[in-house]
Amino acid sequence: MYISTAEKCDPLTVEQLCSSTCIIPVSRLQNMLQALKTLRWAQPVRALSSVTTSSAATNVTTTAAAPAPEPDKLFSKLEIELRGVDPAVLKSYTWFATTAADHLGIEKGKCWSPRKAHHERMTLLKSVHIYKKHRVQYEVRTHFRYMNFHKLTGSTLDTFLEYIERNLPEGVALQVSKTELQQVPEHLRQPPEQV
Repeated sequence: MYISTAEKCDPLTVEQLCSSTCIIPVSRLQNMLQALKTLRWAQPVRALSSVTTSSAATNVTTTAAAPAPEPDKLFSKLEIELRGVDPAVLKSYTWFATTAADHLGIEKGKCWSPRKAHHERMTLLKSVHIYKKHRVQYEVRTHFRYMNFHKLTGSTLDTFLEYIERNLPEGVALQVSKTELQQVPEHLRQPPEQV
């Protein structure tokens, strides 16, 4: 079995390149692919390498210019708000999240919940057309739970949030607010000049 390709496999003259395509046996094509894969993984990858030459000596030195690592962001506070219908599920999930924070070495803050749930009542007529006195009330109770964590780095925060979001139980909503620490801008560091 043979496969026709538009690329040439052997060094050919210009006339041969322009004239026709090359036919490669499948076994040779598989060997070429295997060789390319081994070469690709065997050779080190050089990102942004530069070549410098000195006038006194003919030695050529190559240096790999690695980009400077970006400093990790710092967060002073992470506040998580949980909303759900079942308070036992919220309490269990709070225990799970604080245990995960302990394993990651995150400083825990206050974990609390309000005493009363938020009630939303809807009053509807029992009958579609008549009997205005006969009504039905439906009530939805939403329970809240709050967790605070302090002194986090950006990578730890991303890992922690991804982990607890993946294990979020059904019927629980999660809202996150972060407080990032930043340096004071240069124009605000110096006091204004006297006028």
